[in-house]
Amino acid sequence: MKKILFVCLGNICRSPMAEGVMLRLVKEAGLEKEFEIDSAGIMGYHEGELADSRMRSHAARRGYELVHRSRPVRTEDFYAYDLIIGMDDRNISDLHDRAPSPEEEKKISRMTDYCVNMLADHVPDPYYGGASGFEYVIDLLEDACAGLLAQLQK
Repeated sequence: MKKILFVCLGNICRSPMAEGVMLRLVKEAGLEKEFEIDSAGIMGYHEGELADSRMRSHAARRGYELVHRSRPVRTEDFYAYDLIIGMDDRNISDLHDRAPSPEEEKKISRMTDYCVNMLADHVPDPYYGGASGFEYVIDLLEDACAGLLAQLQK
């Protein structure tokens, strides 16, 4: 089983959306038993909350239901997951700082490194933006998650 953890700052926009996209792709491919997908945030100030209502609304328009409850990244995540995927440079830096050993640090990667059709160096935080920011994030995550799944199936 391949275990993947998606990480953003608060675990209420980007990472729960990445989790939702990946869960759908895995289900559509009939691979539910081969993957464990979760998400978490660098900060724990939204712990227990559902994803941001705007992200859930935009996700619902594309047929995603985001039911994940926010939680912070924990040290044990570095041992439990095979891949820990950050959304931007700050997330990546924070994850490297928290990694308990060089071996676990090797599990960290950047979400946009898996993009196939879109060119981006990070997944921007849509929290302070408008509707187009949420749509762009979902576009990026759909592309990156499809690329990630394709890479993992090789």
